[in-house]
Amino acid sequence: MKTPSLSVTALSGPALQRPPAESEPSNPALPAVAPATFGIAEAFMQHLQPQIARSELQRREIYRLRHQVYCEELHYEALHPLREERDPFDAQAVHCAVRHRRSGVLAGTVRLVGKRGAHDRLPLETHCAQALTHPSLLPHHFAPHEVCEISRLAVPAVFRKQSAAAAEGAIVAGGFSEQELRSFPAIAIGLYMAAITLSHETQRHHVFVMMEPRLARGLAFVGIRFQALGEAIEYHGKRGAYYIDTRQLPSQLAPAYLDLLQVIAGALFPRPLTAAHPAAAWP
Repeated sequence: MKTPSLSVTALSGPALQRPPAESEPSNPALPAVAPATFGIAEAFMQHLQPQIARSELQRREIYRLRHQVYCEELHYEALHPLREERDPFDAQAVHCAVRHRRSGVLAGTVRLVGKRGAHDRLPLETHCAQALTHPSLLPHHFAPHEVCEISRLAVPAVFRKQSAAAAEGAIVAGGFSEQELRSFPAIAIGLYMAAITLSHETQRHHVFVMMEPRLARGLAFVGIRFQALGEAIEYHGKRGAYYIDTRQLPSQLAPAYLDLLQVIAGALFPRPLTAAHPAAAWP
């Protein structure tokens, strides 16, 4: 069976999903969960809108945001005359963004890079192979259509610094309301939730990522427990390679963050959702 591209052509995403083999059950929807009191999920959706880039215009907006963050703010990459940060892996990726509702500007972006065949590599296999030392949980241990990498997560300084201040309880001037500021610390986690939703929709459940160990510890606190694949290396700072099977997440997520995953999944892929126990979300 030929492995499809990860390109997104429509909301229903026929090109996004790998057709199941005859022996495979179809990919079930995420379960509907009853939201608790007004919390993280509700605050996030009130001020922020998750979306998939479905057009070249939307992707170029994301490339410009990546240039702003990676080239102009963090200086990880060289400046580009077009002020767009791209690489060859964009051709095998689906791009997500979080948009600030009131201003309409992008508050963050992330991409999910997949493999189109055995000849393809994930970014961390190309740039950080020395970090991949686990004996049994490396990308080549799984079928190409079952693996992906969360990559190029970027939150611009105007939201990144506000997020840090809000998380510490400070109110920072910048034209944002107190209610908006309280939602900003969830931007990065929301982007991970968007990538996890894409992983589910494409049935690429074996997910890899390069990130700072402290971020891995922070994600574990809310129930997103990545497994380290080796020692951290120097790659734009200390970063390690990590792995997670996203089918395990619903039984591990803290209730408030399961709510957040649910509303983000509903925003990215609107459809009727069937009630089920959270642990049965991704069998």
